[in-house]
Amino acid sequence: MANEFFRTFGGDAAVSLTPGSNGRFDVYMDGEKIFDKKEEGNAFPELSRIRKLKQVIQAKLDTISAAAD
Repeated sequence: MANEFFRTFGGDAAVSLTPGSNGRFDVYMDGEKIFDKKEEGNAFPELSRIRKLKQVIQAKLDTISAAAD
């Protein structure tokens, strides 16, 4: 998943993975949780879910860019 984000956004979005206990896997963007593996049935997201996460990230980046203008 991190690879997908990096290929799409490059340096525009910082992606880091931090292992957690009990198989936790969460994705945060600007302090907001956008994915929680446990909340989604303890399965890694399928490609369609990753695409939706990329849309969320892009929308947030667009908001940041618009605010900077």
